[in-house]
Formats: sequence, C-alpha cells, structure tokens
Amino acid sequence: MLYLYVMSDYIVSARKYRPDSFETLIGQDNIAQTLKNSIIRGKLAHAYLFCGPRGVGKTTTARIFAKAINCAHPSADMEPCGECESCISFQEGRSYCIHELDAASNNGVEDIKNLMDQVQIPPQVGKYSVYIIDEVHMLSTAAFNAFLKTLEEPPAHAIFILATTEKHKILPTILSRCQTYDFNRISIPDIVRNLRMITEKENVTIDDESLHVIAQKADGAMRDALTIFDQTVAFCGTDVKYSDVIRNLNVLDYDYSFGLVENFLAGDYGKALLTFDEVLSKGFNALHFCAALSSHFRDLMVTKNGGLDSLLELPDSLKKRYVDQASRCPLKFLYDALGITTACEAGYKQAVNPRLHIEFALMKLSFLLKAPGMAEQVGHYGGGRKEILRSAQNDSQPAQNDSQPAQNDSPRKVESAPESVSAAQPRERRKPSKSGSALSLNAILEEEENKKTTQKVLAVSNELPQDESILQAWATVPEEYSSSPRLANTLKNAEVELETSEGMKVLTFKVSNLSQQKWIQENRLLALEGNLQKKVGSSRIRLEVGVIPMEEKERQPYTDQEKATALMGKNGEIQNLIKDFGLETK
Repeated sequence: MLYLYVMSDYIVSARKYRPDSFETLIGQDNIAQTLKNSIIRGKLAHAYLFCGPRGVGKTTTARIFAKAINCAHPSADMEPCGECESCISFQEGRSYCIHELDAASNNGVEDIKNLMDQVQIPPQVGKYSVYIIDEVHMLSTAAFNAFLKTLEEPPAHAIFILATTEKHKILPTILSRCQTYDFNRISIPDIVRNLRMITEKENVTIDDESLHVIAQKADGAMRDALTIFDQTVAFCGTDVKYSDVIRNLNVLDYDYSFGLVENFLAGDYGKALLTFDEVLSKGFNALHFCAALSSHFRDLMVTKNGGLDSLLELPDSLKKRYVDQASRCPLKFLYDALGITTACEAGYKQAVNPRLHIEFALMKLSFLLKAPGMAEQVGHYGGGRKEILRSAQNDSQPAQNDSQPAQNDSPRKVESAPESVSAAQPRERRKPSKSGSALSLNAILEEEENKKTTQKVLAVSNELPQDESILQAWATVPEEYSSSPRLANTLKNAEVELETSEGMKVLTFKVSNLSQQKWIQENRLLALEGNLQKKVGSSRIRLEVGVIPMEEKERQPYTDQEKATALMGKNGEIQNLIKDFGLETK
C-alpha cells in the first residue's frame, strides 16, 4: 500500500508572525516612537545603526521603517497603509526601493564598490532607496574604509540602515556617521503575552508555566521563543503539557529545587544527594543544575522581601509556592546558601572531581541549619561552657534555662539565651563565627580540645585568686606550647594587664596585630583560659586578648645606620671599638 504525503505551505511562526508595523513591534516602544517622530517631522538621517542581541527585532524594525518612509498613504501616527504600490511590492518581495545586503557574504572592497554604483540609481517607486546591511560588523577594514565617503555623503534619495549584534567591532569612523539605536532584550512578560496571542490564533492549548519556561529558554530573543514554540508544538501537538515541555527542552523541573530546599531545611543531606543523582541520571548538566539551584535561592530571597515582586518573573501559581517556602526559610540561611551555590558554580570548571565538588556543596547546604552531632555538642555551640563554669561555682544550684536549646538561623553563629548572672559568675563571651563547613578538621580538633579543657575546669575552686599566683601561672603557659613555636613566642612576648571586674580576675594579654588577635580568639583563647584556671586552681579567671596600640610599639630600626646605632646603644664595647679605630657608621 502506498501512502502519499502532501506537504502544506507551512511557514514557521518566526516568519508568519513577524511584525509588519511599529504597533506590532514587541519590547522596543521607545525606538519605534523615535523613528515615527522623525518621519512626522521630516528629519530623516542618512545613516542609522541598529545594534543589540539576536532576535530582538533589528532587521524587522529596519524593514518597517523603510516601508513607512516610502508609503504613499501613511496613517496619522506614521504606520504604513499596506495598500499602496510601495507597500504591496514590499510585501510581495519585489520592491526596487528597499535593498537588503548580507555583509557576512559580501564583505570585500569589490562588494562595497558595487553597492556604491547601485546607490546612484534613484528609486522607481517611493521617495527613498533604503539599503539594509545586516551583520555589518563582518565587513573587512578595507571595505569599511571604502564605505566611509558614501556613508557620509550619500545621494539625497539614499538611506543606509546598518544592523549588528557586535557594536564594539564597528570602526569609530563608521559610528560617528550614524544615528545609533540600542535594542533591549525582550522581557519575559512581553514574550509570554505574544506567545499567548499566537496560541489562540493557532488553537494550541498550553499553560502559563510552559510559556514561562519557553520565554526563559529564549533569553530575551523573540525569534528564539517562536522557534522553541514551534519545536514544542511539533513534539506535543496542539495540547501542550508542562511535563512534556520540560522533557522536550531538557529543562530542570521546579519541583527539584523546591524539594532540595526542604531537604536542606531538614538537614537531610542523604535525600539531597539522591536527588542530585536522579538529576544526573536524566542527562542534565551538573553545572546547569547548580545554576538552577542558585536561581531558586535568589528567587526565595526576592520573595522574602515583599517590595521586590517586580523582580520575580514567574507565573502566579509558582509565586504562591515561593511565598510559602520563603516564609519557612531564615534570611541568613538563604544568604549563606546563595553564597555556597555561587562559589560552587565559580569553582566547578577547576574541580578535579566535579561531581564531588557539587555533592560537597549540597552537604554544606544541608548542615547550615542542622550541623551533624548538634545534640551531642550543645556545650560547644549553645552555651554549654557557661553551664559548666556555673556548675563549678555552685554545685548545689541547678543552671537556669540551659535545658532550652538556643534559637539560631545558622550553626556557625550560636548564642545562648540572655539570662541574669550574679557578679561572681564569669561574663559570657560570644565565640566568633567561622566561615566554612561545620565538618572542617580545625573545628573538630578545637572542639575536642575545648571539651578536655572544660572538663578540667570542673575540678578547680570558686575562690578569687591572688594576682601574684595568676602572673606566675601565666609565665609557665608558653612552655606548654613548645610544639607551636610561633604561638609560644607570641604568648611569651605579649604585654599583660591584670584587673578585677565583676567579681572576676581579668587577665588581658596584648599581641602585635589584629591577625594574631583574631586567630587566638577563634582557635586558642578558650583552651588557654581553661589551662590558666587549672594552673591557678580557680574558675574565677577570665582571659582576654588585645592588640598593642601603634603609638606604644617600639620603633624597629630599618636602615643599616639605624641598626648600627641601636646595636651600639645596647653594647658599650662596640662604642669603644669604634672610637679606638676611628670608624664611622653608615
């Protein structure tokens, strides 16, 4: 049996629904209005340059403009009538007053010479001969130079419209001879609105979410959006479903991002890793997955602020889901999460193991709110140090409010609830927050050291010690850090101040710079304080670290002469030697 298929006169949507008037132009209202005003006032330039991204209407605008200035009966707002001989010949593709030239294939000097000869011929119909040169940046430098004189002083009937996607490649001498119009990318709402109109004309059933996916995939180009729309209809038929659209266009479903955030809020890194594996198994690019997650966190942050609704280009059905999830996400969590995903994107191409690179980022996201082992480590993050110190001071009095865990947005900055502490109790010091993962090796080692230190504090008394015993104990502390020479030397050379405050002995040692101060505060201060309390035998000691002011620092010799003078000042025999031999210091 023989089947005969008759090909219909099918025209793709990008050509079928190409705008043919200023009114039907999409997303370029300011340019359309400027061109119409120039026609109304009779102030037409001899050369125009239309530049902008692909598919935003540069060549289409040039055709409409050429059609309008040659129209015999334009409307009041300078729209072409479509009925005169000039308009009809243009629509039928036989106009002799509008000429289109592709600079990509006619980029030599000889091609420009032929154009210059053609320019001298006046139009047969209409007032102007319009020459539309597409992709003009493809002209060679010699061709540009040959074109300069004609472009600057063409015949009165000639108008040039140059179109390009790469304005930076145009010679400045060409730019100075043209009126330049910069075309913008078409917004997602404008693309969706135009697609909705076309679906009604084509009797295609499609939901708003599918249209938004197509518009986002087009990246601001109307031509790309219409091409994707044709591809989608060819795959799905006239009844287009959202699931078919994302499968055909290989777009990651929003449900994956929503589900991953729920896993992060619950601290379930296992489900997050399984979701990532499922995404990879469906053939999605890992970097695109990471980019989609970053966009999701960005949209959640935008939704969190009610005044930024205009920045959220999503259908109404999705906006409700974003509002619901954003209400359950702390703002700091979203900020930290966005930092992790963007850093993951930046380092993806340099990673030796890209999959592990993203999986580690998913683990860090899962531990932002619920770090591993939080139940066993409340003493480290949630004020347990204060509880231990109070227990050492008042064994008979139970700690207050320590049964309630601290409320936090991130495990990296945890504070216990405020409570009244007697004058004899140590003042609580907030532990500086650290960047990075809660699983870092430094954090684990420091935690173990702090555990040992706080356990030893339980054995000391609650009596206020003497100043002399504190200073004697402090003098022996650097010896215990001989395995870390830099730390031992810093402690040994630090200036020490001792005072009594709120029923506590406060020993402040000053280091040379802020970097040393910050490192000791984050990594060693708690252990040093516990060690000093153990040596003195009292828990009523608090340790602080400061920085020596610049004016108090001794000026170090720099030049050779300064060094020699400083050496002579410390050694009298060198002074005598210089006098005996008649030496000079230089």
